[in-house]
Amino acid sequence: MMFSSEILTGQSEKHLVEFHGSLVNWAIVCDLQSLTIAAKQAGFDLAIASSFRNFDRQLMIWQKKYTGINPVFDIHDEPVEFNGLSDLEKCQAIMLFSALPGASRHHWGTDFDFYDKATITDKYQIRLQQDEYIEGGRFGALAAWLDKNMAQFGFYKPYDQYRGGIACEPWHISHKETADMMLKKLSVKKLEIALKQYDFSGKEAVLANLPELYHQFVLNINA
Repeated sequence: MMFSSEILTGQSEKHLVEFHGSLVNWAIVCDLQSLTIAAKQAGFDLAIASSFRNFDRQLMIWQKKYTGINPVFDIHDEPVEFNGLSDLEKCQAIMLFSALPGASRHHWGTDFDFYDKATITDKYQIRLQQDEYIEGGRFGALAAWLDKNMAQFGFYKPYDQYRGGIACEPWHISHKETADMMLKKLSVKKLEIALKQYDFSGKEAVLANLPELYHQFVLNINA
């Protein structure tokens, strides 16, 4: 299976197909469909809150957080005060929950953030925060069911716990085989080439520390 640098860094959609209104990697469709059906049989309506995001979308998320338009949260879901932080510290604070453009697993179409559509109304605003996915939380029952059953369909949670890089994200699941192949093809050099094509806040700090950031936030996951 061939993956171009453009696909790996979110600058191409050639690897994607539509799945119930979301774009996903063509290679995971059968497994995702089987997982969705099994969840339905167990009483859940497994739905996708966020699937594929391209480079430009990830860049917009980055810019809004770096410039203070959108809040940045710490490991305890408390807002981070950017005053007094170095450029590198700002980047690391953002990357706790939001990937560097070009380095997001959402670029691959193998990863998505899930929720249980059966438990909400159209007015409910999904927050993708810990309290929604813990036992007793709105999506807690589905999260627990996935923990027990998703592996048989090829899925797992890359951010199952905090390892000093990206925070625990109980809402984020990934098609392991396909995502692992794409991760092996991605590299610091490919990411650097992509990043140099764009202007963004914190660019100098990112490029100066890219190998360390790559290890901390891209490779430092549940294997």
